[in-house]
Amino acid sequence: MLSNLTAQPQDKILALMAAYRADPRETKIDLGVGVYKDATGATPVMRAIKSAEELLWKTQETKAYVGLAGDPAFSAAMIDLVLGGTVDADRLSAVATPGGTGAVRQALELVKIAAPRATVWLSNPTWPNHPSIVKYLGMPLAEYRYFDSQTGDVDFDAMLADIKAIPAGDIVLLHGCCHNPTGANLSAEQEDQIIAALAANGAIPFVDIAYQGFGDGLEDDARFTRKIASQLPECLIAASCSKNFGIYRERTGILMAISPSASLQAVTQGNMAFLNRQNFSFPPDHGARLVTMILGDTGLRSTWSSELEDTRLSMLNLRQQLADELRQRTNSDRFDFIAKHRGMFSRLGVSPEVVETIRADNGVYMVVDSRINIAGLNAHTVPILAQALATALK
Repeated sequence: MLSNLTAQPQDKILALMAAYRADPRETKIDLGVGVYKDATGATPVMRAIKSAEELLWKTQETKAYVGLAGDPAFSAAMIDLVLGGTVDADRLSAVATPGGTGAVRQALELVKIAAPRATVWLSNPTWPNHPSIVKYLGMPLAEYRYFDSQTGDVDFDAMLADIKAIPAGDIVLLHGCCHNPTGANLSAEQEDQIIAALAANGAIPFVDIAYQGFGDGLEDDARFTRKIASQLPECLIAASCSKNFGIYRERTGILMAISPSASLQAVTQGNMAFLNRQNFSFPPDHGARLVTMILGDTGLRSTWSSELEDTRLSMLNLRQQLADELRQRTNSDRFDFIAKHRGMFSRLGVSPEVVETIRADNGVYMVVDSRINIAGLNAHTVPILAQALATALK
């Protein structure tokens, strides 16, 4: 049987990580992997997480399974964090998942049950795992235009035209904030136009919000998701705790579904629990328990919010520094958009040849499409990247 297997395509980001590790240069810079790093290059455990873990160690009395949907307290805490009371509870269903990726997978599985002929529309570009999962599940896939690589901004007119043309019942995957891989976000007015288009054509939004708190703050980053959830009859929301709580390896996520009416909530919840059972039975609980403790305790929440804000401001400062350094070295405003982008990522808009030159000559590793992880930089390495890029472009 196993002799019938063929090799799977190598994941480009994982391959980049392997190449970086094999590079002997002490001056090498990793801008590929999507993990937050502090100024020392470490991915620290948040103080709030440490405190919650210590408290959990002292008080937890069992490691027995939680329910198929996970701990209801975790769902309640995350629903409040993401939606902020904008949707009636009797229309909401939720299940804990292994990370945000698990939530995306479960959402698409739910779509296959409820609307097997629906096409899933993804932004061009999007996180590579989005099309990978859709294709693996054998679902129809299409793209809507999103990014203008010349301006480094959202190609909004093209995006809106594509959204308006999507048939009723199809699924439109939207990034809640901090678009991955571009870092380019919609304005509040543009969000309203997208929502109006969805309301008019009957397409169903599916929001992936993986970076709440990394862009303009916890509340502002939830704005688009909350407007969608409160203004449209139904939607799916996949949320991750990996980034904003720094618990990547705990695999903590949640899938929320908003039904058109309260009468559909129980059936929706039952189907989501059923999918959990088929895929992994009971979801992991350690990370979810820590998140629940932090969001439910005034002191821990205050500590966490302060740490998250420091992380956000650090990335904004790096963005501004890089934009300034590139303006100085290229004598151009070509890269000013970097300071306007939000979240961990920006797409520089340079060719694969330039990306390869920078890697070969300077040991700077970025994804071939020129996506960089801003959090992989620090005050010392920003000028190195800026000079390498300026030199390669000459």
